[in-house]
Amino acid sequence: MILVGEGQAGDAPVFGQLMGHLRIPRVGGGRARTRPDRVRGDKAYSSRTIRNHLRRRGIGAVIPQPADQIGRPKRRGSAGGRPPAFDAEDYKGRNVIERGFNAVKQWRRLATRYDKLVVV
Repeated sequence: MILVGEGQAGDAPVFGQLMGHLRIPRVGGGRARTRPDRVRGDKAYSSRTIRNHLRRRGIGAVIPQPADQIGRPKRRGSAGGRPPAFDAEDYKGRNVIERGFNAVKQWRRLATRYDKLVVV
């Protein structure tokens, strides 16, 4: 399944829909899981909303913080809270996802966005 977002809107607004459509097939059969063990994402997915959504559902987040989000909590000291956990070794596996996107993007119309509308 491919979920196409609105042009320049970014990926984060579509995150909830993406998680709603997620199905992880079970090895031995049975109903597919809808909650992964963890989610790997790039810095675009490092919003408070996404992290809270994952935390409520008990899903680990392997998402680095953008440089512009690191400074403010540090300046606030202990009132800034604890930085979110980040497993750099696990994050290295994200290249598998990127290769999958690149394989889909080889389809020229999707890569260059000749067809601007989702209905097309």
